[in-house]
Amino acid sequence: MEINNSLLLLLLHLCFALILTNTASSTKEDPSVIISRFQQYLQINTSQPTPDYNKAIQFLISQAKSLSLDHQTIEFVKNKPLLLLKWQGSDPTLPSILLYSHTDVVPSEQDKWTYHPFSAHLDSAGKIYARGSQDMKCVSMQYLEAIRKLKATGFQPVRSVYLSFAPDEEIGGHDGAEKFADSDVFKSLNVGIILDEGLASPSEEYSAFYAERSPWWLVIKAKGAPGHGAKLYDNSAMENLLKSIEIVRRFRASQFDMVKTGLKAEGEVISVNMAFLKAGTPSPTGFVMNLQPSEAEAGFDVRVPPTANAEALERRIAEEWAPVSRNMTFEFKQKASIHDKFGKPILTATDSSNPWWSLLEEAVKNANGKLGKPSIFPASIDARYFRERGLPAIGFSPMANTPILLHDHNEFLNQAEYLKGINIYESIIKAYASYVQHTKDESSRDELPSNGASMNPVRTLGPAIAANNFKAIWVYLTAPILGALCGAGTFSAVKPPEEDNATTHEKHSTAGSFRR
Repeated sequence: MEINNSLLLLLLHLCFALILTNTASSTKEDPSVIISRFQQYLQINTSQPTPDYNKAIQFLISQAKSLSLDHQTIEFVKNKPLLLLKWQGSDPTLPSILLYSHTDVVPSEQDKWTYHPFSAHLDSAGKIYARGSQDMKCVSMQYLEAIRKLKATGFQPVRSVYLSFAPDEEIGGHDGAEKFADSDVFKSLNVGIILDEGLASPSEEYSAFYAERSPWWLVIKAKGAPGHGAKLYDNSAMENLLKSIEIVRRFRASQFDMVKTGLKAEGEVISVNMAFLKAGTPSPTGFVMNLQPSEAEAGFDVRVPPTANAEALERRIAEEWAPVSRNMTFEFKQKASIHDKFGKPILTATDSSNPWWSLLEEAVKNANGKLGKPSIFPASIDARYFRERGLPAIGFSPMANTPILLHDHNEFLNQAEYLKGINIYESIIKAYASYVQHTKDESSRDELPSNGASMNPVRTLGPAIAANNFKAIWVYLTAPILGALCGAGTFSAVKPPEEDNATTHEKHSTAGSFRR
């Protein structure tokens, strides 16, 4: 008896939808368990200058194993491990996704916190107090929890997804992200887009960042003749330095006024803040009070957006802030370029020319989130090391309705916002990992895969039914269900024959290899 293909197709889809719905509901995890995992990570003291990297990495590896993700630990500098996880995509030839985060946090003054900064205390209002709750252990765990949810539905990525947990971001990232971005390991990942940290948002809109201000750590030094503390004379070191400080103050005020009046966002102006002031002749009880010093210096933390005229700023420093005519010199303790290795401003496009931005916008919307206007990150994050190489990178920490408390006392994140952020990242990772770039023969984005393989029945089940390819039908319908029930290992066991030779990670421990 002949069966109408369209009718069979309809019946198969109905059965599939019912079974998958029941499976998804049965795999929904208790939120308290999810919060508990977040608290466990927060309770690991990774504060500078002596972060417990080993304990953090071991915890993260345990999470990777529970998700059947391959892992690799790399030390570019001894005792500063970088953990790399991989979720293999079905098409390893496509550029991959890198979900980046750092494991270290800044120090905290325990006596100025309501709760111990590494207690991860959950109060009656749902606030989780801990150093790193915003910067950025929340995002690290949201990556993992989002993947946990995707795996529970049987989702399989088209693009490979990497997660990196790097050291030393809070002290510049030179032994972590900088070396990683310049390594052969990173080059081998064929990364197409990087996601890194952003900031909390006090409003209901999530903040996203397409660039950051480059740090120029400037020291201005003045010299002059020493003299008796009672003597009045011109061009002393202190007088020359104070003149410069006043000129710098006026420039700072002009930049700050544009922020106060709403003409520009904080990340769009050049910020200048004094970091130290050094002068005087030390004595056993303090300083010699009747002696005018021959040298004086001041340090400034200058942050320069990629839209600024860097050459004009450096001329201003040489001619106005530290002119030779006043016996002054200057040097940069750090001076990051605002241009990438190709001479272009270090920023990521946030318009239709960048599909990654469009995908992120749509993914946030699909997860019932609101995305605010993209902006320039006011400080520095590790994403700059990847942007310097011409790669797109977006800073995004899904924390809405939350005061910005990174590096502050009583840093916290509400558990409800943390859980919402997991849903947001689930949507983003799914969209990114499923995205396949157009070719000239493709006419519609509607035919792009949405869960690791084409879900268009005309392209997938229709031909299989017509050819009586019951194995293909079985794989199409049961792989997500089996993946949800039994994990990624079962899904691998029922892959179609043409995928059997796909590139996979080594599962045995060898130098420089991934392990599971």
